[in-house]
Amino acid sequence: MHDMLDAGVSRAQVKKVMISLRSILSEAMEREWVEHNVATDVKLKRQSGVAGDGKVIPTKDEIRLIIDSAPASHRVMFITAIFTGMRISELRGLSWDGVEFDRRVIRVYQRADDFRQIGAPKSRAGRREIPMTPMVHDALLAWCDEVVENELDLVFPNSKGNVQNYSNINNRVYRPMMRELGLVDEAGRPRFGFHSLRHAAACCSSSKAGTQEDPDDHRSRLDRHDDGLLWASL
Repeated sequence: MHDMLDAGVSRAQVKKVMISLRSILSEAMEREWVEHNVATDVKLKRQSGVAGDGKVIPTKDEIRLIIDSAPASHRVMFITAIFTGMRISELRGLSWDGVEFDRRVIRVYQRADDFRQIGAPKSRAGRREIPMTPMVHDALLAWCDEVVENELDLVFPNSKGNVQNYSNINNRVYRPMMRELGLVDEAGRPRFGFHSLRHAAACCSSSKAGTQEDPDDHRSRLDRHDDGLLWASL
């Protein structure tokens, strides 16, 4: 579900897919092919504060606040998401082999799905190289000495060295952080989700021109756009 949202599939379409999946698994249960309908436990939570095009765009002050105040355990992940436009599935599956400090690029060649399984990107376009800005480079370099050692050589493993669960990141780290920072709506829900972080820097870097840049286009420009200049636009 989160992979579909990352890929730009509308929430309405994702909801239709989940309804169909629940129906299929219900039939499978009746035929005793499976013991439990796992899809019934998956909920597509309501989204608030969306922009006209359906995307939730953090403001410049909100971006700055998150970077300055994010929990130490996930601050580098959030910085990487903001300044590279990487998807949460790609961040969870990122290995140190894909971080080339000498070339200052991140090679995206694998991802972690909702079941924490490592696999290849879903499309050919998913395999790519993303230039590291100085902020990302320095943050990752410092993170090398702090990250938990793990057999998969993951950049952002959980405390036990395994692939992080998206729900844990969202419910135990991201949502509490948003509440602590006051970035919530009247109902106490985060004003925007983790998925919106990948749109943040792209939108801020183009805001002076009155346009919104696609995250994929933004990634292709990072090699010639120093993050010091980008940060100045915030």
